[in-house]
Amino acid sequence: MNTLYGLTQEQLEAWLGERGHRKFHAMQVWESLYRRRVRTFGEMAEAGVKKECVQLLEDNWRLGTLEEHTRQESVDGTVKFLFRLQDGNLIETVLMKHKFGLSVCVTTQVGCNIGCSFCASGLLAKSRDLTAGEIAEQIMRVQLYLDEAGLDQRVSHIVVMGIGEPFDNYTHLMNFLAIVQHPKGLAIGPRHITVSTSGLSAKIRDFADSGVQANLAVSLHAPNNELRTRIMKINKAIPIEKLLESIDYYLDRTRRRITIEYILLKDVNDLREHAQELSDLMSSRPQLMKLANVNLIPYNPVDEHSQYQRSTPEAIDGFYDTLKKNGVSCSVRLEHGADIDAACGQLRSKQLRSDGGKSEAAV
Repeated sequence: MNTLYGLTQEQLEAWLGERGHRKFHAMQVWESLYRRRVRTFGEMAEAGVKKECVQLLEDNWRLGTLEEHTRQESVDGTVKFLFRLQDGNLIETVLMKHKFGLSVCVTTQVGCNIGCSFCASGLLAKSRDLTAGEIAEQIMRVQLYLDEAGLDQRVSHIVVMGIGEPFDNYTHLMNFLAIVQHPKGLAIGPRHITVSTSGLSAKIRDFADSGVQANLAVSLHAPNNELRTRIMKINKAIPIEKLLESIDYYLDRTRRRITIEYILLKDVNDLREHAQELSDLMSSRPQLMKLANVNLIPYNPVDEHSQYQRSTPEAIDGFYDTLKKNGVSCSVRLEHGADIDAACGQLRSKQLRSDGGKSEAAV
């Protein structure tokens, strides 16, 4: 049975309408889910939703399908959740506290097929996509955690950067965005949502054409094809030139700023000559120079990828300074959860190892 969180407001309205309920009833249900944040169908009835409508929903849907398996809390306020899905698979969700509000990083797939050689998320191949409901419920579970802690705070920002490639789960991603942006629901604005992709060029174009507004971040991680192919196998199919063409198309269509993500790996892609090469690549495309910010990401080491190490502070500073001197807008990502399993997918990987290598569904 699927979660009710997977329906957009329009889909909920249509589903109830086909069964004799008015648009007003659908809006009552919607507001009870996201404004009142009910935990049970009984609470939904107590919130004023028609009993016959509540019973119909209870007979066909679940309010939630995620089970909290593990929670890690950092001294900086970061909270990492490991959730178990109905089929036994495990996913990660992360709450991060910033000066500007509370941000949640959500997962979109069980495993990942992109295969970046430095990433914990891709240690296991993708077994399936998450539904829109399973993605949206991650936000709701974090919000309910805040409510239960007695904190008068709401999730204000979303980053779609957890396990998986969001654009490889495009339809569910788009429904998720419609759910969390709805003005009578969570009402999280487009400027507060960032979707990260490893560079699926066709989907970048589709996203540009969709009219859906959200920030876009593109994982580049290398300034040339030889190096990028070595650390990101997707570059064999979608080389940098093809990726940049799709970014040009996105910028032309949307006029929105984008983020170029660049993870710094010691003595691999963090040298000043790499920074200069990246600067040259950026400056060859004036629109990219104008509308892009390069986000430099210090690497969180992963046991299974021991060939990669964290760049030294001097190397990070040198890379940053080189970009700045060449007029490239750039920043260094503020780290969160350094005292817990900080790397994306790391907690999940550790849990699966502790279970003796069992398949996830059997855990």
